[in-house]
Amino acid sequence: MAYDADEEELNDLDYHSHAKGPWKKIIKTVFKHKGYAIGLLVSVLVLASLDVGYPLINSYAISHYFQSNDPARFDNIWVIIVAYISVSIAYGICVFSFLFFAGKVEIKTSYELRKEAYLNLQKLPFSYFDRTAQGWIMARVTSDARKLSEIISWGCVDLLWGLLSMFGILGVLLVVNIKLAIIILILLPLMVFLTFFIRKKILASYRDARKYNSLITAAYNEGFMGAKASKSLVIEKKNSAEFHSKALDYKKASLRAVFFSALFGPITFIVCYAGVGTTLYVGGRMVLMGTLTVTTLYLFVDYTIKFFDPIMAVSRVIGDFQQAQASAERIITLIEEQPEIVDRPDVIAKYGTIFEPKYENFEPLIGEIEFKDVTFKYNIGETVLKNFNLHIPAGSSVALVGHTGSGKSTIVNLICRFYEPTSGDILIDGHSYKDRSITWLHSNIGYVLQSPQLFSGTIIDNVRYGNLEATDEQVIEALKTVAADEFISKLDLGYNSLVGEGGSKLSVGERQLISFARAIVANPKILVLDEATSSIDTKTETLIQKAVEIVMKGRTTFMIAHRLSTVVNADIILVMKDGEVVESGKHHELLAKKGYYFELYRNQFTEEAVKRILDKETLANPI
Repeated sequence: MAYDADEEELNDLDYHSHAKGPWKKIIKTVFKHKGYAIGLLVSVLVLASLDVGYPLINSYAISHYFQSNDPARFDNIWVIIVAYISVSIAYGICVFSFLFFAGKVEIKTSYELRKEAYLNLQKLPFSYFDRTAQGWIMARVTSDARKLSEIISWGCVDLLWGLLSMFGILGVLLVVNIKLAIIILILLPLMVFLTFFIRKKILASYRDARKYNSLITAAYNEGFMGAKASKSLVIEKKNSAEFHSKALDYKKASLRAVFFSALFGPITFIVCYAGVGTTLYVGGRMVLMGTLTVTTLYLFVDYTIKFFDPIMAVSRVIGDFQQAQASAERIITLIEEQPEIVDRPDVIAKYGTIFEPKYENFEPLIGEIEFKDVTFKYNIGETVLKNFNLHIPAGSSVALVGHTGSGKSTIVNLICRFYEPTSGDILIDGHSYKDRSITWLHSNIGYVLQSPQLFSGTIIDNVRYGNLEATDEQVIEALKTVAADEFISKLDLGYNSLVGEGGSKLSVGERQLISFARAIVANPKILVLDEATSSIDTKTETLIQKAVEIVMKGRTTFMIAHRLSTVVNADIILVMKDGEVVESGKHHELLAKKGYYFELYRNQFTEEAVKRILDKETLANPI
């Protein structure tokens, strides 16, 4: 599995340094919808008031109707009946209100957290995804957001109700009889001590559980994405064993977390009823001595039970909030993660942001590109480029060739500002591209990947991602330009056919053609073809090469190519080796030099010729 515990440990260390004051951020998120939050607070406040006031009504009824010898004591019984009915109705309204508002707060909080996390993910550069596993991100946006919103909404109900009820009851008891109230006051510090003693263990256990949950999420994701590879390599048993190991670790961590959380209940229960027993003993003696009435003793016993019920609820919520703390720290880390590649404030003021661009201020991009003493190093790894210089005239077609790791993709990624130079500068049309916005640059780039990425939807929808303003006619024309209409005409719904998740209903070659059409409809000034024809058969490649020649006119085009036969017509071929351009020129010029490019071309030509001969022999003499 690609995702291991070491990565998760690093992320665990990171979120403590990044997520400063997570609850402050969470509270702001909750109160983005003030009406629901205030409604929840009011309903819980009224409910706590009813819990405090209800025993007083019972105490009055006992004292007035059962201990009094006044013959007229039942004359106003309708008053107590109305009081009981009113309390019942009020309870019903309060229960409905807090259920309604708590549900709304849960849904709205979950929505806001996921929205903010997803929006921030759109801003983060490639380097963030290089060092952060997909499983970690998925767990934050899904399970952490869900658990946090649940605990925030329903946990806050119990916590507020518990605290308000406790202080209300304690206030009444201190007024009625301070001696009996002291019993409860003595037990309070013990409960606080037990709470803080166990809280650290609960928090640590839940953090472990969340870590292993991320590992399991990553394993699920990798298992789904790599299902074909797993079956072809016959490693189902190995994958199953690894997954079982991760699931077992999660089980152990979860059970440990549950154990410490469950420990609160019994301990609190014992302390609570020790308080009830003590109250009965002391209060009973006071009744026998005539210093306390039976009604007051009933009131104290009733309040003592009701007092410790909120404490048990608060103790349970504190355990839940330890889990929420871990989830809050992680998701706030994701929300507050700062992009490494950002526009300067003055650039943002002029060109806007990625979500609010000021298109009216965008200058036209011509396509002249220059590297000036560029040095670049990935976060993890050796320096790829060192004091690199290169000048590309506007409208040129540039081919980048060389072995894997030579720096071809790095140059293109730097041009597209997916990464930025460690030192040096890159100029576009004579200006540092840091003086223009990232959105300005990306809106002028068309990128065709070796492994095309399609999105769930129709063929037309996927092509239109290149230009959201494009009409159906423009999209269809782009598809015809790359000869995609040949296979589309055979589909039942034609251009409106669904491509499936990730384009799963189409072949790799068909997905690549759609990706080409997407680049065409974008009408970019800079076109990047990253091994773009490697997944297309020879017949389709011949058709698409003609389309590429049309598309390349008037645009600065970069072609990363492994098959050298696809770049023979490029204006300039840059031969890369160990982050340096060792040769440059046109195809025939490089062949004439009989240098590094000549060796690459000769070796590849020989391999392809041998393959063609073997294929012919296989067809002539089938086994």
